[in-house]
Amino acid sequence: MSDAHRRRQQAVPADLASDSGPRERTDLTVIAPAVAREDVDSTGRVGAVAYPYRVYDAVATVERPLISDRDIDYVVTVDRSRRLAVRADAFPETATLTVDDALVIPSELSDTRTREKAEDAVFNWTLRKVAAGSAPDVTFERSVDAYKLFWIASRPDGDVIVDSVRATESPLDD
Repeated sequence: MSDAHRRRQQAVPADLASDSGPRERTDLTVIAPAVAREDVDSTGRVGAVAYPYRVYDAVATVERPLISDRDIDYVVTVDRSRRLAVRADAFPETATLTVDDALVIPSELSDTRTREKAEDAVFNWTLRKVAAGSAPDVTFERSVDAYKLFWIASRPDGDVIVDSVRATESPLDD
């Protein structure tokens, strides 16, 4: 297909719950990349992989006798493909981008299960941090569904995968 024909195609929005697989062109809400696709050093084409995440801004409230309750803030990133929750330093900026030739990885977690993973993570992190007489109350201030982009670049010594947010790269194993 020619580049001129691709530019005329309409972008197709991708939904985290149901839209996965290769796309010629798609609109995605993504975690803002630090490395643009065109900035990746490559001897050939640079491919795109979109990985599904949900990010929560969470607060754990711990009741304390005789003094005021303690609020502990967390940012929880749930990897919806590998089914795990990790802490983040800050709530990410997101952007809507039109991405050509992207492999959109399917989400393996439902919305309910994603929220449960985040709640469990915040609960456990809080209990590791403070001695609580009762279970902490976990609330979510905001959340966002977004994809993280990875660039796959051809190099003379082998293909690499570039994390578009961290700007790190790793060899792509066969």
